[in-house]
Amino acid sequence: MKMLINVPETVVADALRGMAAAHPELSVDVANRVVVRRDAPVAGQVGVVSGGGSGHEPLHGGFVGPGMLSAACPGEVFTSPVPDQMVRAAAAVDSGAGVLFVVKNYTGDVLNFDMAAELAEDEGIQVAKVLVNDDVAVTDSLYTAGRRGTGATLFVEKLAGAAAEEGAPLEHVEAIARRVNDRSRSFGVALSAVTTPAKGSPTFDLPEGELELGIGIHGEPGRERRAMMTSREIADFAVHTVVEDLLPSGPVIVLVNGMGGTPLLELYGFNAEVQRVLTEQRVPVARTLVGNYVTSLDMAGCSVTLCQVDEELLRLWDAPVQTAALRWGR
Repeated sequence: MKMLINVPETVVADALRGMAAAHPELSVDVANRVVVRRDAPVAGQVGVVSGGGSGHEPLHGGFVGPGMLSAACPGEVFTSPVPDQMVRAAAAVDSGAGVLFVVKNYTGDVLNFDMAAELAEDEGIQVAKVLVNDDVAVTDSLYTAGRRGTGATLFVEKLAGAAAEEGAPLEHVEAIARRVNDRSRSFGVALSAVTTPAKGSPTFDLPEGELELGIGIHGEPGRERRAMMTSREIADFAVHTVVEDLLPSGPVIVLVNGMGGTPLLELYGFNAEVQRVLTEQRVPVARTLVGNYVTSLDMAGCSVTLCQVDEELLRLWDAPVQTAALRWGR
């Protein structure tokens, strides 16, 4: 496999150095693996911190900035960051209003963020934690007890970040994050296997002419394998699966997310089919976001995430955001 890298051992550090050069509005600590908005801590504002293994870009570092995350902690590829990173991030963004940890439901992330919360509280930082577990594909996986955290992480980070930007107290920012997670569901599909820099070849076998329904963002197995399906057929399966679990009774925000190796031409075509199914299901769509946001390196495929919104959540979604990967309103 051909990759635009030097050596696998420096992939994350090299990417962080490049991010620092491209985004002077961020403070990027390459040695300690922490990305912080440069104006942090913001007086009177709750800090929102997330993180996880690298390889899912722009999640999480690409979502650091006004209106979203205050800081992010990148681990090695598909590997949780360590507690020291999280404590350093919390200390960098804490203005005295407290810090919210947004944690995807993967065993390493959960354990390390729990430990970091205890260490941060020992240093006098008030910490709340919200677990993201939106993936309806499987109940347990290679990396989790319970549902995996996937596309809804973007919704939680955006809406909690907007609430924090407005000056909401920690209890309210946490409540918003929990509400968003509770109202969100996701389902992913892989058309090809993922290749990590360390391995240099596909991490699992997905034969030509087949796809995997319900894949995780690390290449974890899904529900089943089938012969290749059309965009229309994939949308029918994925959207029905999400809607049956979410049972929305009002408008939704739609995320049609690429897994890293699927071009926008295909994603927009797939979105047309997703919108068709939602119309057939009589699910009103309030907003739609299409693109590569919660990825799995070079995996071809997509995921669909729906978040049922009320007036407050929709207002927070529309609120200004200025990050490397998501920006509108200013």
